[in-house]
Amino acid sequence: MLTTAGSVEDPIANNFPAKAQRKTHLCKPASSLRVFRRLCVFAGKLLNISRRMQVFYTPRYYADIGDNHIFPIRKFELVRNKLLAEGTLKPDELVEPLPAPIEDVLLVHTNDYVSRLCSGNLTTKEIRRLGLPWSESLVRRSFYAAGGTLAATQVALAEGYSSNLAGGTHHSFSDRGEGFCVLNDVAIAVRAMRVRNLVRRAAIVDCDVHQGNGTATIFANDEDTFTFSIHGSNNYPLFKAQSTLDVELGDGTADDEYLECLANHLPTVFAHDPEIVFYLAGADPYAGDKLGRLALSIDALAERDNCVLRECFKREIPIVTVMSGGYGKDINDTIEIHCNTIRMVKEVFESRVAARRRA
Repeated sequence: MLTTAGSVEDPIANNFPAKAQRKTHLCKPASSLRVFRRLCVFAGKLLNISRRMQVFYTPRYYADIGDNHIFPIRKFELVRNKLLAEGTLKPDELVEPLPAPIEDVLLVHTNDYVSRLCSGNLTTKEIRRLGLPWSESLVRRSFYAAGGTLAATQVALAEGYSSNLAGGTHHSFSDRGEGFCVLNDVAIAVRAMRVRNLVRRAAIVDCDVHQGNGTATIFANDEDTFTFSIHGSNNYPLFKAQSTLDVELGDGTADDEYLECLANHLPTVFAHDPEIVFYLAGADPYAGDKLGRLALSIDALAERDNCVLRECFKREIPIVTVMSGGYGKDINDTIEIHCNTIRMVKEVFESRVAARRRA
């Protein structure tokens, strides 16, 4: 095991003993005054202050899962490298997160699951359902990815927008991981912000091609969290959970039908009146994705991003983007799709702000 026990940067510190206690938090709904003040600050920043994006990334998003695994574990690093090389991001716009605190992880995941995950005691069946080989680096990566979404959420609440170059692990349930998803980073962020009395109502816009079954199950009885999933009807998971709103698409669904369907259903999401939106910008609806079964072009996926981001900008709702899935036959296509999301965030939230100031 790791030898840096006790370090704040070590998510496996002390192996999280099996009897680790879940912290109890009392959550009061955010007051109308708090929401009004936050929106006023947000609007004032939009109109008057030069924006500068904060994007969260760390090399610890890498884990050793084997060279031939279908999950493209190097994509996080490759997206970061491309965004820097082309000048979309400046070095000071990239921020390294800390791992998610154990008390925040336990707001979503069971003590038993987290303890066995960290100590390497998952069953063979659990590892098979997870689809990733267990290792210390996998546990570390999972805590840092969740920490990146937590950090991006805090920035978004203060500044209006932020991104994590990882996350969107929506197949993770409270008591298990599935489909390459170990910890449910978005669910952790929602509940962590709630116990800090920073938000009450949240919306999750899941545009990964696979239904977010873990997220839907975690928030099944939570009226304050709207879960929206637009996904392939014949794709993984075989047995779908019930989101607040599920939109199922047939195999081969292409650009125009997808974008029209998304535009028609987004108003229902925003009618929930969320105080923050989490956007899972999966690259796997792409026609060239090995696990996708849809037929979207790269340009259409960029327009999808624009559609979601523009609605948040127009309504002055903070947004966090996370990467979610992407398994392109050519990894460069996956990288381009993920990079487009960050380019579009900057276009919507920075270029349009500058245009407003000039006007």
